[in-house]
Amino acid sequence: MRKLKLQVQMTVDGYMAGPNGEMDWMTFSWDEALKSYVADLTEPVDCIVLGRKLAQGFIPHWAAVAATPDNPEVAAGQKFTDTPKVVFTQTLEQAAWDNTVLAKGDLVAEITRLKEQPGQDIIAYGGATFVSALIKANLIDEYHLFINPAAIGRGLPVFQSLDNTQHLTLVKATGFECGVTVLHYEPKRG
Repeated sequence: MRKLKLQVQMTVDGYMAGPNGEMDWMTFSWDEALKSYVADLTEPVDCIVLGRKLAQGFIPHWAAVAATPDNPEVAAGQKFTDTPKVVFTQTLEQAAWDNTVLAKGDLVAEITRLKEQPGQDIIAYGGATFVSALIKANLIDEYHLFINPAAIGRGLPVFQSLDNTQHLTLVKATGFECGVTVLHYEPKRG
């Protein structure tokens, strides 16, 4: 069965964004080691799942990067553009992007179906509502929490929908020169 990985940017106090979606706390000047970590994380991925809100910015952004040959992130842009994407939505009627299909059914059923298909790993990106729903349903097989060196006090929490404890096992904690620390966890199952 395919694994569902979650890569999410967050503050040290557990928020994905400020109260109005602000992302000004994020570290954007990543060092080469962190870029390499992301390349290794995404290399075995052949499917990206996203919530609609993030998809509307994420997909066009990476398509523009991929279309700019002198952009230093062109390889990442090409990876994100070429990889098939599934956008979870209740409002969109058709996908406006290449290599993208819409999922409008039950989240657990749709993710389970994707995991059961042949292929490599799946990676999830998304806003707080989408990511929290994946976490609440215990669908994540690997957490890659990118802890940025900032606390904002209030905002959109990553784990906002949990109604019971989910125990995790730390696989690895890696600090990077740019100030980001990546915490790699896997859920304790059974």
